[in-house]
Amino acid sequence: MSLVPKPRLALLVSGNGTNLAAVIEACTDGRLHAEVALVVSNRPEAYALQRAGSAGIATLVASHLDRDRASYDHELAYSVAAYDVDLVILAGWDRILTSHFVAHHTTINLHPAAPGTFPGLGAIKKAHDAWERGEISHGGVMVHYVPDEGVDDGPVIGWEPVPFLHGDTLDTYEQRVHEIEHQLLVESIATTLDRGTSKRPLPNQTLAGTSSNELTSRT
Repeated sequence: MSLVPKPRLALLVSGNGTNLAAVIEACTDGRLHAEVALVVSNRPEAYALQRAGSAGIATLVASHLDRDRASYDHELAYSVAAYDVDLVILAGWDRILTSHFVAHHTTINLHPAAPGTFPGLGAIKKAHDAWERGEISHGGVMVHYVPDEGVDDGPVIGWEPVPFLHGDTLDTYEQRVHEIEHQLLVESIATTLDRGTSKRPLPNQTLAGTSSNELTSRT
């Protein structure tokens, strides 16, 4: 009896990588039938790269500095495709991807806010500030598809509210958000894989034919 191949994941990250760690753990302990094949960061100092390297996962530094968005995303799409991934997950990735990337890779994004609220960077602080002004009673965490160049507004795969508690500081609220992020991200990856993903072929072009000076593979 043949084993079902594990779907291959690429995670794009810009920071510490705690959500990456949660996905790696879920793949390792069998809660998620998948494997992390590649971790990409646009910031070479991101601790997420060390987490990936310690787990034996291939990493890629894709600096965006002094790059125009279209050519950067075009080259990134080819670089990720070289790892034959089934699903791309944005887990703390701090750049908006253009159609040059998302047209070719099924992509989902983790965002620390309820659907339709606080798009873009700084969502956790924006929610906490709004609560302190008496405007909202809860924030949230969501995972959604990235079908186009919109900011945190694609079709929602799953979301969880994060109620504010009496006396919440930004730090205590943020800690609860991260705890829910770790669980919801794993669940949403599983849901997405169950629904099925499609690999969209790129035009015939080898990585050697692209300007790859800014993309540095690691092992």
